[in-house]
Amino acid sequence: MLDTLFAKTNRRNISSNSHVMSLVKGISWRIVGSIDTILIAWLVTGQIHMAVSIGSVEIFTKIALYYLHDRAWEKIIKNKNKNEHAG
Repeated sequence: MLDTLFAKTNRRNISSNSHVMSLVKGISWRIVGSIDTILIAWLVTGQIHMAVSIGSVEIFTKIALYYLHDRAWEKIIKNKNKNEHAG
């Protein structure tokens, strides 16, 4: 699934700094992170249902936070480059 999205992204010559790539990176990272959260919550609570509930909620909030974090860094880098070329 992700390889298909990457292939389509590369075909359109979208750079690795694009909004699409930020979103794809956020989703792939959240899959790994959510599995980790579920396992930790299961170990702590001893309840797989509770662990999956916790993991399900945090997957959406952390995708959004990652995307916003990545875009903020891109803006900082672009502003820095712009200022270096202007001065």
